[in-house]
Amino acid sequence: MQAAPMQATMPAAAPKQKMVAFLLGFFLGAFGVHNFYLGKKGMGLTQLLVTVLTLGFGALIIGPWALVQSIMIIMGKIDDADGNPLV
Repeated sequence: MQAAPMQATMPAAAPKQKMVAFLLGFFLGAFGVHNFYLGKKGMGLTQLLVTVLTLGFGALIIGPWALVQSIMIIMGKIDDADGNPLV
């Protein structure tokens, strides 16, 4: 008789904090830090590259974008990358 294969289970990640995501977006949003925190690597990398590759001038576009995202985070309209609501 064969033994059933063991399945490795990953522990559930701690839920992301709404206030942490808001503060990261508000203060470091032009660098996309809040999106990296939420697990949205593509959007975070886009914001980071636009800001850095334009020598900071891209922050004129990314800054308001991050501010709107920060407001949406605090209102509960943005979830993390896995679709889990922020706590």
